[in-house]
Amino acid sequence: MTESVPLSVEQQIKSLSQAARQIRASVLPMHDSLPPTTLEELSHLESSLFRIAQEVGAFTEERKNLLALTQVGQIINSSLELDEVLRIVMDNIIALTGAERGFLMLRDESGQMSTRIARNWEQESLRQSEHAFSRTVMQRVIETGRSILTTNAQEDPRFGEQESIIAFNLRSILCVPLKVKQDLIGVIYADNRIRSGIFSESERDLLGAFANQAAIAIENARLFASLRHTLAEVTELKNMMDNIFASIASGVITADTQDLVTLCNRAAENIIGQTAQQVIGRKLQDVLPSIASDILPQVSNIRNQDTSITDLEISHHLPQRGPVDWRLNMSPLKDADQTTQGVAIVLDDLTEHKKLEAQRQLFERMVSPAVIQQLNPNSLALGGKHIDITILFADIRGFTSFSENQSPEKLVSILNRYLAAGAEAVLDEEGTVDKFLGDAVMAWFNAPIPQPDHTLRAVRAALRLRDHVARLHTILPPEAQLAFGIGIHYGDAVLGLIGTEKRLEYTAIGDSVNTTKRLQENAGKNQIVISELAYNRVKDQIIVQALEPMTVKGKKEPIPVYEVLGLK
Repeated sequence: MTESVPLSVEQQIKSLSQAARQIRASVLPMHDSLPPTTLEELSHLESSLFRIAQEVGAFTEERKNLLALTQVGQIINSSLELDEVLRIVMDNIIALTGAERGFLMLRDESGQMSTRIARNWEQESLRQSEHAFSRTVMQRVIETGRSILTTNAQEDPRFGEQESIIAFNLRSILCVPLKVKQDLIGVIYADNRIRSGIFSESERDLLGAFANQAAIAIENARLFASLRHTLAEVTELKNMMDNIFASIASGVITADTQDLVTLCNRAAENIIGQTAQQVIGRKLQDVLPSIASDILPQVSNIRNQDTSITDLEISHHLPQRGPVDWRLNMSPLKDADQTTQGVAIVLDDLTEHKKLEAQRQLFERMVSPAVIQQLNPNSLALGGKHIDITILFADIRGFTSFSENQSPEKLVSILNRYLAAGAEAVLDEEGTVDKFLGDAVMAWFNAPIPQPDHTLRAVRAALRLRDHVARLHTILPPEAQLAFGIGIHYGDAVLGLIGTEKRLEYTAIGDSVNTTKRLQENAGKNQIVISELAYNRVKDQIIVQALEPMTVKGKKEPIPVYEVLGLK
């Protein structure tokens, strides 16, 4: 025995109506024997039951549509992915209306309508070649903002003569607007190219109601996509800013209006010797206690007066590093409304820089600055090149006998004053101090920087040295009033780096150097002796006195020489 299926209310009412009709038909032959009103009452019952069946059917259809709208609304609002929402919307439109195809168009950024999705009744995406629909119908909906329904476009006087209607064999068409707060954002277009009359006002109203839900879901999905895109851009920007902050060589520390640290980059971590996790959220005076008294008043002024402070150098002591030197630049930290939200501190560690600067200054006191500027640490190589130079040797006369009765400390002090006088005289004329040889100074001119008047510069340096010594005599005790003997010569020499890779010396080597040394050895107290080769280069600019040719060690013939008395 099979189980019976319960009948719906509509089916039950239809069954009662049929039963009433059958009863009326069966008693019709006996109408003479029945009360007069019986047939009339049966006919009235039949009509009432038929009308009730129609109303119940309409109610059932409306209820089914409302349930469908509710279910579809839940489905389309279950996702914020725009493409997924569009697919769900279109597949449900086709299922609700019985359409063959459906198209959904949205306004793009330029304000033009473009097809975003096209599907068929088999829930497949249509190829571009299948996008043949009535643009006239769609354009009219866009212009009027009202739905359009045609049960047979071929015979509809509004569209029957349109070429697309005829060419594409379009019949049933339903097109409704997509609106959000009265703004038209797109249209939904559904059609059937095979059957006429498949769309009714009920489907139009149903699709209109569905379009209202769909428009909101689409707009939400678009807003979500825009928000996600903005969030991605913000995230990318934040990551870029984090990378910039992390890669900045200067330390960056920010603090809010309560002096609580809000940011600390990697360079700042290295400078202050603390991690970002250790300092963020703590007071500035706790993070930087050794300089708190120096910077907190400045920070307060920055916030209150909206000013910046640049190049503030502070020397202090860190427990984990010892003495350090910092340079700080501080400025107000503002938001988009230009309201001060705190202070930004840019921190540079000058400790190593100052140490290197001190070493450089010491090196410059040991080696001529002109030589330093010519040296390239990346291309140092042993060897040299020939060049014509003017060489100057100056030796302190009487220093040996003076040193016999002096303490080492006093001896070094006096020696340094005389050697400093010699070095200053050379450097004032942009010469190169090669070295100090005990109580002597060796220098040259015309290298490494070419100097067309290099011999004259050497003579002026010698005269300057004599003047410096005279000034020294006015402040030194009589026993410390020593003198220089100076030799000047012009000739060829080899200039370059001499030594090994571990110990280099930039110097000049050659017979002309040796000759100058011999001239200086034979010069008297405060006497400037110049060779004939050097004299011939400046004879029109200096005053000299001819001396007896000098016989010096290493030379077979005596050397013609002159004593420099002054400049013309």
